[in-house]
Amino acid sequence: MKVALIGATGYIGSALLQETLARGHSVTALVRNPAKLQQHDRLTGKAVDLLDTAALTEALKGHDVVLASYNPGHDGDDVRQRMAAGGRSIIDATKAAGVPRLLTVGGAGSLQVAPGVQVLDNPEFPAQWRPGAEGTRDFLHMLRDEPTLDWTMLSPAALIEPGGKEGDFRLGLDDLVVDAAGKSRITTGDYAVAMVDELENPKHPRRRFTLAY
Repeated sequence: MKVALIGATGYIGSALLQETLARGHSVTALVRNPAKLQQHDRLTGKAVDLLDTAALTEALKGHDVVLASYNPGHDGDDVRQRMAAGGRSIIDATKAAGVPRLLTVGGAGSLQVAPGVQVLDNPEFPAQWRPGAEGTRDFLHMLRDEPTLDWTMLSPAALIEPGGKEGDFRLGLDDLVVDAAGKSRITTGDYAVAMVDELENPKHPRRRFTLAY
């Protein structure tokens, strides 16, 4: 496939780039600084301002799927607003470019730990991560309000840490996946495996899913 990957040099995006290329797909990496990208014969880098929807639309044209790993950072008083604005731009540009599918990285904060209770509802949720988690939840609401866009969001486990492929992860939908000890974790390598599995064999159209060991 021809994949447009937003955020290819980021924490999760770099793992997605590695896995997508390893499976033989062609990737256009849309990043702030293409000089940070590795050299690969099926990889093209483009510098694009994500919030410039018109420019993003042009960059997305001609691709089979958009794979978005957008993170506005955690500094400043407007992190939630930047996250939501980026999500809105990604949705609008994907539709305007005529790309048939959008797969996006989500967050664990909006996963349920009990009926009607989300991870974010825990008063001990780290304050530094809360604005970004709320912005990602806003993005999920935008996607759910889309009447026709073929979208999928993959929320990670409560802890996503650098690492390769440990395997034997389990999938879920809107509930946080935990192990017998109540822990919820996944590596970036296995997260990328699950996302590219979904890219190649769609099983969660127009919904969010999650994973953990």
